[in-house]
This record gives sequence, structure tokens and C-alpha cells, in this order.
Amino acid sequence: MNPLHDYLCQQLDGLLAKHRLVVFYDPRSEFLAFFNQELEAVGLSPCGLPRVSIQERLTFLARFEGSLLALRDAVEPIAGLDKPEPLLIYLPGVERDRQMSVLMELDKAGTTYEPQLRRLARHVLLKQFTDGQIDHMLRPQISYVDIVSLLQQTQDGAPTSVLRTLFSGAQSETLLSRWLADTSHDASIDAKGAAPELLQLIESRLGLTLPPSTSLSAARDKTLRYALINEFRGDLQAEPPASLALVPEPSLKEHTERLRSVAEALRTHHANSYAELADQLETSLGLAGAGIEAEHLGNIDTFRFEEQALLTFVGETIAAKNYAKALAIVADRNRSFWVDRQVSRQAQWEACRLMAELGQQIERVRPALAKAPNAASQWVDFYTADDGWFLADALQRRLETWVARMDDDPEHPVALECLRRDHEELLKRMADGFATALRQGGWSVAHVLPQARIHPDVVQAMPGRVAYVLVDAMRYEMGAELARHLDGARDLTLRPAIAALPTITTVGMAALLPGASASFSLAEVQGRLAACIDGSAMPGLSERLKFLKARVPGLVDLPLGRLLGLSAGKLQSTVAEAPLVLVRSQEIDALGENVDELTARSAMESVIGNVARAIRKLAKAGIESFVITADHGHQFSIRKDDDMKTDNPGGNTLELHRRCWIGHGGSTPPGTVRVSGSELGYDTDLEFVFPTGLGVFKAGGGLSFHHGSVSLQELVIPVLSLRIPNQANAAGHAGADLQLYGLPETITNRTFGVRLLLVDMFAGAEVPLRVVLLADGEHVGQAGMAINARLDHDTGLLHVTPSTEASLGLMLLRDDCASIRVVVVDPLTDAVLAQSAALPVSLAI
Repeated sequence: MNPLHDYLCQQLDGLLAKHRLVVFYDPRSEFLAFFNQELEAVGLSPCGLPRVSIQERLTFLARFEGSLLALRDAVEPIAGLDKPEPLLIYLPGVERDRQMSVLMELDKAGTTYEPQLRRLARHVLLKQFTDGQIDHMLRPQISYVDIVSLLQQTQDGAPTSVLRTLFSGAQSETLLSRWLADTSHDASIDAKGAAPELLQLIESRLGLTLPPSTSLSAARDKTLRYALINEFRGDLQAEPPASLALVPEPSLKEHTERLRSVAEALRTHHANSYAELADQLETSLGLAGAGIEAEHLGNIDTFRFEEQALLTFVGETIAAKNYAKALAIVADRNRSFWVDRQVSRQAQWEACRLMAELGQQIERVRPALAKAPNAASQWVDFYTADDGWFLADALQRRLETWVARMDDDPEHPVALECLRRDHEELLKRMADGFATALRQGGWSVAHVLPQARIHPDVVQAMPGRVAYVLVDAMRYEMGAELARHLDGARDLTLRPAIAALPTITTVGMAALLPGASASFSLAEVQGRLAACIDGSAMPGLSERLKFLKARVPGLVDLPLGRLLGLSAGKLQSTVAEAPLVLVRSQEIDALGENVDELTARSAMESVIGNVARAIRKLAKAGIESFVITADHGHQFSIRKDDDMKTDNPGGNTLELHRRCWIGHGGSTPPGTVRVSGSELGYDTDLEFVFPTGLGVFKAGGGLSFHHGSVSLQELVIPVLSLRIPNQANAAGHAGADLQLYGLPETITNRTFGVRLLLVDMFAGAEVPLRVVLLADGEHVGQAGMAINARLDHDTGLLHVTPSTEASLGLMLLRDDCASIRVVVVDPLTDAVLAQSAALPVSLAI
């Protein structure tokens, strides 16, 4: 027959196969020729209905001839059967009545079909013609016979679409976007005389009429200007600049929708060309300097200046302390063509998000401090609640880490400095208020676990073999984040404890040893401060280890770095008989005291990931129970100007730290408090002087990271206890087809991009993964941003949808790596699902 006949029969055959009965409504009698001239009867039913062939399916055909009742009676012998033979009921000139139709039962017993001739014809003609040609062909009064004649002409060799041939069969908006992005076809278009067809397509699909004499170059410029300006103008929530007035507007809604489709196709499939073309147009129109308020920009970033203007506006909004509004803009606008193209732009938006979140948290805590309680235990309760004040510390750490690793400075230094000042003021109010409550409470905190009771009350209460993980200087908020990284472990408990004073390593690490709950004091031993338990003086690590090994025969001591470097087999044999595995991490304290402040802050971030990895490795080696805690916390703030430095007490000084003085005599400088050893419960004549706010003594060491005194951040430490049963049979995602690509050959920036695809696994369900950067087995970086995936910043988990490509922004947290690998692991089993080759690191200074 002809392609239109074949297509219509194909549609009918599908409906008949599924429903057996099809009621075909044709209110404009457009398909009479199909039924009168193309369907031949091949037999009759006993009730007189003709039988026709619909794609080789024998089908009874009933036609409306003036009476719906007569039609219903005529088909009743066939339609009334439990399993009727295929039946097609054709109603020319009849519109379906959805409320009171005589044929309602037939409509519902089978299905209805209400095709439009022009729509069916367009579908068939698109195989050979462009939309512009088809719009010209399908004049308002065209008939079925006319369309068949057109199709017959093409079968007889009449010309079809030259454009479709030149653009490999592409249609409509796709064809136009390819032509706009690429000039390489212009010579062929001219040579084959296809320019009129192209102009016809532009007019038909976009509503832009160009004179027949328009050159292809001019047509491209005008069409691109027309499409992008109208997309921008239609999205703008204010009066457009006068410079856009000369560009005509589309007259029909469908033209507006199509030109947006052209612009989106350019961004999606021709990104580099789009960026160049859009930048040229933006410059020629002077849009960046046109005075358009950022608030009035729409949701589509047609031009680069829109993203830049919005980011500037977000920074101003943060500086004005309108954090909720800033977060709303970031959530709505941090994804765009311009942001997604550059990791550096993503990093700027992420910095704004972190600033706004910190500002919002500060505003939440500040009123609570105005009504602060008197009891020190209540201060600890407020600080460590699930939605407690410690969240401000966590957000400040994340922000400073992020800023430290950005390759470009934050574009909003004013907003950042305002937040730093506000956070510093919050810390000072916390420190002053808590110090007062602590002093009034006799330097003890009722109802909160003392550090010296962690071993007897927590470690000794754990079943089986235990890993005792001591992380030097891990403050409470870092322990809370570590707990989220270990979510899924059994009996996971996070509780606060109060570190022994002064909050320095010599004191805190000893207070965590067995026997400290019954006998713990401080003394001067050969000119050094020493902790004492049962008469054993311990001024340093070697003495503490000797003491612990004597108390716990079979103890295995594993520094964190060594543990991470051991193979699974070697680790298992090392801890095979150990009743207690001591894991020691000194990275936070060492980095904070010996490295510049920003490098220290970013490098500290890797410790949480490394501790979590160590716990999972030990679990696979057969250790089931874990206790993780710290000797003390720390304060971290960027500013430490002269007004924050306090004179030293002088006198007979045993030790001087930035946040504590230990000795005899001397003065008590303003802004400090003096405490005797006996007031702290020690059998010693030593005295201690602590700055109470954020002040520091004029001593050696860094000015941003410090500990030793009595603030919540220094004194409240986390205690995590958990069990991870044998994971030999744990069900994870082993064998998943996971692909990593788009990696740089050399890591030259601290933030860089990678693409990830999880293929055909549990289609539709999100799959949790952990993406980390490893160097010599140690965690040195992690995912910081994600596009087309959900990154949980609290747990560090990346939730990806199978068969959807995710783009990640990765952050390198250390500068001392010669090479790194990007590794994707199963968060349940720690099994490696994919990893890159070793990537050399060559960071620009």
C-alpha cells in the first residue's frame, strides 16, 4: 500500500492484539479513504459483518451509518462473547461522548482510538523530510488521499530533505542545534541548494523569518541571537535591557518552547561551541554591565555573567546575615551549565553553602547562650545534644577545610571574614560562660563520664577482643562525624566525657589507662610534668606503653599509619591472639602544632576517614568490639592578633603551653584563672593557670590550633563504642560494574573532577558508595561535591543511581603526596569496587 497505511495498520494491530475490540472515532471523517479504498473484505460473519485484514490479523469491521443503536445491535453477537474475535468499529463524523454514549459499554469493554490525520502523517513524513518541509506540506485542508499522493511521489524519486541527508537523519531542533554549533556543513548546504529548506525550517520551528537572500553565516548569527536572547528574556523577572529590543520575540508558545530546546541541545551536546558563542553574544550586547539585578535573573543560566552575578549576590546576602535566603539560592542555583563545566566554580558555590550553613547555626546558638545555665553539666548537655552547639564547630571545621583546599581564593572575602568574627565571638562567649560554670562547680562536671572512667566503664564492658583507638586532640564534633561514618555498626553509642585537666597529651593519654579511675595524679619528675598511676610516673609515650603492656598481657600496639599500611593477611596474623589492640593516632595534634594553620586544618580532615578505615580493617581481621576516644579536644580559629595574647604568669614554670601554665608561684594575668592541683583532685602542690576565653599565652607554637585550657571544645571529648560482627559473609556490592573515567593525567589542583558510572545494578535504587583518595594506604582526600548523585556530607557516602553518570569534585587534603589513587569502596565491606591507576601529584605553589 503506502507508508501511511502501513503505520495506521500497525497502530490498530497493536490495539487489537491487546484489547480485541477497538472503537475508532473519526469526527472529521479524515480516514474515510482508508476504510473505503484500502481495506478490502475477505469474508463475512454470520451476522453480516465484513472481515478485513489488519496487518495479517483477520478482524471484523463495523461502520456507523447513521444510527448508534443499530451499530450496537450489529456488533452484539461478536462483542457479547466472553472472548470475542478482533473487532474494529469505525465511526466517521462522530465525536466520542464520554458521558452519555450509547456505545459506552463497548468503549470500556475494549479501547477507543481517536487519531489525528496530520499528526500521524507528520510521524511518517519525518522519516524523509524536515519539520519545515512538513509544515509546508500539511496545509490546513489536506486529505488522506493528498498525503498518500505525497508519499507516492517520494517513492517515485521526487526529492526529499537534503538537510536530513547532510545531518545524518537528524530532525528539527536537533538538526538546528548541530548546524548552529558547526559551520562544516555550510559549503554542502550551499552546493546542494538546501539553504531555502534550512530557512524554511527555522521559520517553521522557531518563528524567525529570514529573507531568502540571507547568507548561512548571517542566518546562523541571527538564529543564535534570536534563540539565546529570547530564552534569556523569557526567563528574566524584570524589564529586559534596551539592547535586546531589536531582537524579535516569538509569536507562538510552541516557538518559545522549541528555541529553548535548541539552546538546551547546544549546551548538552555542543558545550564548548555553546560557551564560545554565548560569551561572544554576551560581550557584544554588554549584558554583564547592563545593570540587571541578580535577584531578577531566572532559572536558566543562558549567559556566563548570570552565574557570576548570582554568586556575588549570594555572598552579599551572607554578609547581610540573611542565611536562609542564601541557602535557598544555593540549593536552587548551584547547578547550571556554567557551574557544571568547572570544578573551580562548583568549589565557590560549595564555599557559599558552607558559609551560609555556619552562619545559620551561629544564629541558632547565639540566643541560647544568652540564657545559658549555671551548672557545668547543663552546658555539656546543650553542647552535645543531637542538635547541640557542637554543630557550629563541625561546620566551621568543614568551611575552613574547604577554603584551605580551594585553588582559587573565595570570591566573597567580606562574607567569610564576617563569619569568622561571628564564630570567634560565639567561641569566646561559650568559653567564658563554661569556665565560670566550671569554676563555680568546683572544677568537676556532675553526671558526665570522667575521662579516667572510660577504661573501666566502657572498654572493660565490651565483649570479646577490643580495639582501643586513641585519637590525639579529636574534639567532640569530630567524634560525632566519625560515628556517622560508622553508621550501621551494632550497638553504636556516642557519649561525652570530660577530659582531665590540663587538656594536654601527657595528662589525657594517661587518664585513659587502666587504674586511672582509682589512682591518678600529676607530679614533677626530673623537670618534666608526669602523670602518675599507682606510683608509676609517666612523662611520655614510652612510659605509658610500658605501663599498659604490664597491665594487659598480649596487648598489640599499632600506630594508625602502620595499621593502614599492613596487608589484610599481615594484620590478621598481628592481632590474632591480642585481647586488646591499641591504635594510636597523633596526626591531629602533630599537624596542628607543627604545620601552618590552613594546611593543618585540611590535613586533619583526613584523620576521620583514616580512623574509620582502620576500624573496618580490624573488623575484617576478626576484632569485633571498638572504643574510640581522645586525650583532649582543641580550639581552632583563624585570628590570633596581639589583643588575644596574654602575658605569661612567670614564677617557677614547669611547662608553658599556649593555653595552660604549670608550675609554682607567679602572677594570675587578666583573662586567666589559677587552680591548685588539689582543686583538680590531684595529690600535688603544682598550680595551673588557664586563659578562660580565647586568649593564649605568649609561648611557642601555632596561634590557631591549641589546647590545654577549659573550653568546651578542649574539655569535652567523644567516647564511641560499637561492635562490628565478623564480616566474612557480609553482602555488599562486590562484582558491581563500576566505571571511573575523566581523570586528569596529573593532579595539579587540590580540587579536581572525575566521572563515575555504576552500570545496570538494582535499576532505580540508589547505591551507597564511598569515594576516597589514597596514598600509600592512607586516606588523603575525599568527594566534596557531586552532580547527578547525592553526597551526604555527614557520613561521607555518595548515593548513586545505576546507569546515571555522576560527576564528582574530589578534594586532596594533603600536599605531601607523590601520587594518589581514586578508590571507590563498598561502605559495608570496605571492598574496593574500582580504582584508578596511580596519578602523580604536582601541585602549583
